[in-house]
Amino acid sequence: MLTFRSIKQLLGSNYKLLNRQRQEKHTLSHKRQVAQTLAAPNQMGETELGQYVDRLLAKEIVVIAQKYKAGSIVIPNLDNKREQIQSEIQAKAEQKSDIIEVQKKYAKEYRVSVHQWSYGRLIANIHSSAAQAGIVIEEAKQAIRGSPHQKAKELAIAAYHSRQKS
Repeated sequence: MLTFRSIKQLLGSNYKLLNRQRQEKHTLSHKRQVAQTLAAPNQMGETELGQYVDRLLAKEIVVIAQKYKAGSIVIPNLDNKREQIQSEIQAKAEQKSDIIEVQKKYAKEYRVSVHQWSYGRLIANIHSSAAQAGIVIEEAKQAIRGSPHQKAKELAIAAYHSRQKS
């Protein structure tokens, strides 16, 4: 069985923590930028809020897997993810405008929004929670294009086909 939940659905009443973490990252980024322009030290660290949000997400993912008695949880393989994201950003920027400066500005803004999340840290938390629950983790290549729901569906199907070949 395939099931899909948005981040808002996974976090529930804790969704406000995600917004707070995003605002915190934005504020720190701005402070770092100001410090760099002033040639001042910019060793501003983040709080542990991001790690806490990742743990909440991982825990809820495992709870859903247990609820449906899933044999495994499929996560995207992050190999070459930067290149995939970069090509997706470039394609979207080219769709926006034929003017190179507009494309560069759009690509920069989009990169900032995409790189707000530590996928590696989230996946490590999912691995940890799943191991504690005795649930197997599978990795598969994720599609570049499509809605989150479509990507999740294709990811699960790719893992299924990979399992059938083994």
